[in-house]
Amino acid sequence: MVCPCDRAQALEQRQREQAIAAQLARTRPSGPSLTQCEDCDKPIPEKRQALGGITRCVPCLSLIEKGQRR
Repeated sequence: MVCPCDRAQALEQRQREQAIAAQLARTRPSGPSLTQCEDCDKPIPEKRQALGGITRCVPCLSLIEKGQRR
């Protein structure tokens, strides 16, 4: 008989791997980054701009990803 803890751990590992694979499959923005957020007009930190193709600050992007904006 399989221990319930082992099954839970295997399920958690499988879900983690699926989440990582989904993130890696997403297309990354490219091109130059903006210096100001396109939604709230606050400055985007230089380290974030260095990623390339960044158009929003983290708080605005979080709201969009949660479906609370636009």
